Amino acid sequence: MVHSFSLQDFLLRARVLKLYRQALRIARRAPDHAQAELRQTIRQEIEKNRYCDDKQRIRFLLSEGLERVKDLDEMLDMQGH
Repeated sequence: MVHSFSLQDFLLRARVLKLYRQALRIARRAPDHAQAELRQTIRQEIEKNRYCDDKQRIRFLLSEGLERVKDLDEMLDMQGH
């Protein structure tokens, strides 16, 4: 079955995937013992909202996700990772 996306849907999907990849890259900087759990948590958060089709909610979740990724990045910087 082929899904047709509007341009807006396509761009939102691209932003979600970019956030996911960014979070996984940052997770690689975490201490070895915490990486697997962190990757699992990131995956669960993405999967939890996989079938959300409310564009306003997706934008809200993206902004929340970006903030959380930024906080994780800063925390790892402060810890020297």
